[in-house]
Amino acid sequence: MRADRLVSVLLLMQAHGRVTAAELAEQLEISVATARRDLEALSTAGIPVYPQPGRGGGWSLVGGSRTDLTGLTAAEAQALFLLVGPTSGRAPEATSALRKLVRALPETFRADAEAAAGAVLVDRSRWGRTPHDELAPAALADLQAAVVRRRQVGFRYREAAAPRTVDPWALVDKDGTWYLLAGTPAGRRTFRVDRISGVEVLASTFPRPPALDVAAMWDEVVDAVEARRTAVTAQVLVPGRLVPVLEGQLGRACRVVGTESDGRTRMEVSAHMARAVAEQLAGHGTSIEVVSPPAVVDELARIGRELVDAYGV
Repeated sequence: MRADRLVSVLLLMQAHGRVTAAELAEQLEISVATARRDLEALSTAGIPVYPQPGRGGGWSLVGGSRTDLTGLTAAEAQALFLLVGPTSGRAPEATSALRKLVRALPETFRADAEAAAGAVLVDRSRWGRTPHDELAPAALADLQAAVVRRRQVGFRYREAAAPRTVDPWALVDKDGTWYLLAGTPAGRRTFRVDRISGVEVLASTFPRPPALDVAAMWDEVVDAVEARRTAVTAQVLVPGRLVPVLEGQLGRACRVVGTESDGRTRMEVSAHMARAVAEQLAGHGTSIEVVSPPAVVDELARIGRELVDAYGV
């Protein structure tokens, strides 16, 4: 979720006293489900936002309607800055926005709010990667502008010779990799932003699809990708010490299914093809026994022969 949108939700609630998720969705041009998640995030962070069920209900701030950030209590200010500080990253615009928010607080709250914003750091670079490796793709800024302004974009994808024109609906950051969710003549498509080049923000606009729920759409994308990644599943026997290693290495692509009489753990390991399963397991040598299917056993044997041919004496 975006820090600036959470602040917008809070300010709208302070201005109107009581709002519904549908009203927030219309005001901020997001889906109702996203608005509801934002409200729940504010509540979880300790800001006194609570739902009122029934006809004419909605969400309200304890204490009634307020018009600016000076209505926050000290605890609310700290909760807000703990929530938005880490998500703002190192972008100059985000840093400037946080400073303005701090200045909008009562002076007695400012020190604690600044401390809260600096108390948590989100480091998106993975182990073994330098900050340079994790830089945002060059196309990202133009795509963000096009999404907000509802302008069509043209670009080239991968090595395709022909450019394409799409309706950019939303951007998703998944573990440091950015994806564009877009409408095309062939329907909805997902593009990795680091494979996009030659972005041109066009003058033509597009209508936002009705009831667009970005979170639900992304869940569908994730499910489809995971299904492709787990087309082949192997049954393996693993010593207990390697169970957390495999779980950390493979994540959702492995799971524990039982314990053998000799103390080893039976696990399922999945990938998009037998060769990929074998490659994931080969580095553990004979510590892991593959029970099935035969195709994975054959691929492990093939990898062994290839290594002997390349490095054997």
